[in-house]
Amino acid sequence: MARPAEPEPVKLLIAVLWADEEALHSAFNSMRESWGEIDFQGADHAFDMTNYYLLEMGPSLHRRLISFHRLVSPELLVGAKLECNRLEDELRRRNGYRRINLDSGYLDHNKIVLASVKGLGQKIYIAKGIYADFVARYRQRRYQPFEWTFPDFKDGRYDRELDEIRQLYLQQLRELHSKGDGEPAVS
Repeated sequence: MARPAEPEPVKLLIAVLWADEEALHSAFNSMRESWGEIDFQGADHAFDMTNYYLLEMGPSLHRRLISFHRLVSPELLVGAKLECNRLEDELRRRNGYRRINLDSGYLDHNKIVLASVKGLGQKIYIAKGIYADFVARYRQRRYQPFEWTFPDFKDGRYDRELDEIRQLYLQQLRELHSKGDGEPAVS
């Protein structure tokens, strides 16, 4: 009979949607305080697949992927989303509109999971109003999206960056396992 075991640590990532550089810099400073060193920052990609955020955040939106050096337990997903929501609220304009959108999630060698407060079809409730959204699985040398995956994650624009983050993650796992204690310490 199989016994429950602690999961391997995962790579925390944030998909940052922004148009306001001041909010971007403030968010990065706060995220570093919460989760430590950023070890990957992708290019800014035009967020041009939907106008969903246009009225709230304005035109010329960009999305940037970032990841953090410290590997974490997948259980951190709930706390990471709550912290991202708190940070978005802190950086709101006086009119109540967001200046930045922070989609937290994690990557491991098999999948990408994003956190959500929306409980739509495929999303699985975790805790404290947060759902896990399984947005891609690793097959045929890339993270393959599903029919429900965000359009900009489907079209391949982040494939190279996600592969770079995955390579960082796999190297970190090798280093943890080479220490010989079998159970890496993560938070």
